[in-house]
Amino acid sequence: MIFNPKITDTLQHFTFQQFMKDVLAGLIVGVVALPLAIAFAIASGVSPEKGLYTAIIGGLIVSALGGSRVQIGGPTGAFIVIVYGIVMQYGISGLVIATFIAGIILIIMGLVQLGAVIKFIPYPLIVGFTSGIALIIFSSEVKDFLGLSMGAVPAGFLSKWYQFGLHITTTNLFALVIGIVTLLIIVFWPRLSHKIPGSLVAILVTTLAVQLFHLPVETIGSRFGAIPNHLPAPIIPEINFSVIKALIQPAFTIALLGGIESLLSAVVADGMIGGNHRSNTELIAQGTANLFSAVFGGIPVTGAIARTATNIKNGGRTPIAGIIHAITLFLILVLVGKWAALIPMPALAGILVIVAYNMSEWENFVSILKGPKSDMLVLLSTFLLTVLIDLTVAIEIGMVLAAFLFMRKMIQFSEVNLLPKEAEDDDNAAIDNFSIPKEVEVFEISGPLFFGATYKFKDAIKLIEKTPKVLIIRMRQVPMIDATGIKTLQEIYKESKHRGTKLILSEVNSTKVLQEMKTARLLFAIGKANVTESFDAALKRSSAILQG
Repeated sequence: MIFNPKITDTLQHFTFQQFMKDVLAGLIVGVVALPLAIAFAIASGVSPEKGLYTAIIGGLIVSALGGSRVQIGGPTGAFIVIVYGIVMQYGISGLVIATFIAGIILIIMGLVQLGAVIKFIPYPLIVGFTSGIALIIFSSEVKDFLGLSMGAVPAGFLSKWYQFGLHITTTNLFALVIGIVTLLIIVFWPRLSHKIPGSLVAILVTTLAVQLFHLPVETIGSRFGAIPNHLPAPIIPEINFSVIKALIQPAFTIALLGGIESLLSAVVADGMIGGNHRSNTELIAQGTANLFSAVFGGIPVTGAIARTATNIKNGGRTPIAGIIHAITLFLILVLVGKWAALIPMPALAGILVIVAYNMSEWENFVSILKGPKSDMLVLLSTFLLTVLIDLTVAIEIGMVLAAFLFMRKMIQFSEVNLLPKEAEDDDNAAIDNFSIPKEVEVFEISGPLFFGATYKFKDAIKLIEKTPKVLIIRMRQVPMIDATGIKTLQEIYKESKHRGTKLILSEVNSTKVLQEMKTARLLFAIGKANVTESFDAALKRSSAILQG
């Protein structure tokens, strides 16, 4: 079954004791998600309440329909770069439509069962764009962290830091102190308590300090005004072909990144609880969550690794915890949402600095740099493109580069050798101690026979000095073959037939290779008698041909 939410399984064996654990975990995660949802929204270039709408609507749907028992959905730091870029170029309405289209793409990806494929995105590519996003998030918070008096922060990374340098003398010491205090509380608070999140403590402490001492720092209210205490009315965006054409690329980026992050989070969660998520169901749930988030004016939704881990550590084991998390955020929005306008911007900047550090994966970054050069190339290319150009471009080029480097490795593993008539030294294994007649030539292919390796086959065939009566091609170590490989064999067959040479394929042991040959009618052309299961049978067949 493609769509099978985990909630249907977990509720069959649900107990009151587990329900209470899930309620407690959901309450804690809801409190943890509050400052993050607001901070992610502001950093993404939208108003703070949109982050809350996303966490409420997206969190509810991801838990109710998802393929993981403990996944927590909502806005995440990974989307800040994408969302900010879309808002700057297409406005809020463009973001809503792109998120809506991304939801449709994710649902389609789940229905065609691409969940398992997404999990095999190259790790250096993931670390590259994640580290790049972390650096961009950090850069975006410098203005608020230091309280700089400057205009709008430029979108470009280099121009951004150039402007910071020009305005560094306008640093607001009160803002800087609040930012530093926020960092210190988040870092050291876990030594006192793991139940109450340090980010919430930092928000409360800094907000009280600003209000009691009337500190001259910018707050959410002074920049954005009051925060609504209710969900907006749902509005389905108007979509036509021209809109799809303009927004399909950012929508696809949202879908791909959302799918990657959600399934990575689900995999991490599986390792923590010993579970097994349903990837295609998770993609469909994430797609549905993005559809409804867009309808309610929210931003992209994905699985949140940090909040999912918090859920697990506090006893959450069923989707009920995620649903309680969404309900908690809704109650906060309705009852005390207006007070969020008092939160100082340097405190939110401090929270995002911590988020950026946790996202940076600098240890993994350094580790990959010390590894194979191909992995290092993918890592640095993706990282630099993310920081200096665009995340969409980084993912596209990173995927293409990773694919080319993978093909290069496969080509290196593929070999085509002309076997000698007699064994040399101890190389008896090459011909298995068989006596090969003079009129017979034997080639052996090792590794996948695909479009990147077929040139080796063609070059090796040219080594034949005299046209043989029988050409045996050993394929015992060919695990796969593609259309180019089939085409190459067809060309070899036609050329051999033209020269009066009989072609024998020996030891085609792979079922997939045999099936591909049957589908292309290559086996029919060569003849079943000339496709043997062993090298001994191939030599006997060649003897029969020579005698005939």
